[in-house]
Amino acid sequence: MCKINPRVDFAFLKLFGSKENNDLLLSLINAIVSEQDQVVEVELKNPFRLPDYRIDKIPLLDIKAKGGNGRWFNIEMQISGDRNFHKRAIYYWAKQVTEQLGDGMLDKELNKTISININILDYDLVPDTTEVHSCYKIINTATGKDDGLHDFIELHYIELKKFTKKYHEIQSALDRWSSFLTTAHQLGREHTPKELASDKNIVKAITAIDRMFNEEERQVYEVRLKEFAVVASVIASGAEKNIAKGREKGREETTVKIALKLIQQGVEIEIIKAVTGLSAAGIEELAKSGASCSA
Repeated sequence: MCKINPRVDFAFLKLFGSKENNDLLLSLINAIVSEQDQVVEVELKNPFRLPDYRIDKIPLLDIKAKGGNGRWFNIEMQISGDRNFHKRAIYYWAKQVTEQLGDGMLDKELNKTISININILDYDLVPDTTEVHSCYKIINTATGKDDGLHDFIELHYIELKKFTKKYHEIQSALDRWSSFLTTAHQLGREHTPKELASDKNIVKAITAIDRMFNEEERQVYEVRLKEFAVVASVIASGAEKNIAKGREKGREETTVKIALKLIQQGVEIEIIKAVTGLSAAGIEELAKSGASCSA
């Protein structure tokens, strides 16, 4: 049985963000995007490096990759109950778009950027649907169609909380990956149902997941696992009001640290508000305190 939970963001990052597992990342991307956006190779733009993810840091645990067809991908495993998550997803998509445009580049060189967000949330992010996979694009509201004029934007949400299929109901590659991510604790070399065992990438992921951490990496994983356990408990009980006061304090501290990091990067106040949920006055106060601390 898998001892490492691939839904913990740090484990997810190393599994899909390591160069030796490019084939797994490729498979996951192709399971989510359209037939027209299928890729045959991917290049990691931020490959996994332990020094970037020390216990005392609050990293943004996402995967940036570029497909051989020029498509850019941003992939994130989101486990917290952040009700501003959809706004943050737009911000990170926009950030990846702007990163493509260096000095002197023409706008025509902008490639399609696809943001893939895999979520385990204590609420339904996409309302009024039981579908696990939701895709957002810009459409012409007059025709209700995607005419391709703005096809460089695409956001995908995979809500694993909504995945309830039994093994015998699995049909697609996305079903297989969703099943792996939600039932890894039941899987192993001798405990893999035929519906998953037929996929070489799933088999590799099951084999790799439990032997991919050294001692220092496992310590980081354990810290993230504890945070995940709190969120999972809230999801199971459906009672966000029962979150411990200590957890709330920790979340506030995390929000402040993220805000300070964005302030240091020169991000506009309106964007920081959307990402963190803080008020403009609060952000300005943080900027002042941060400046005085660094002086």
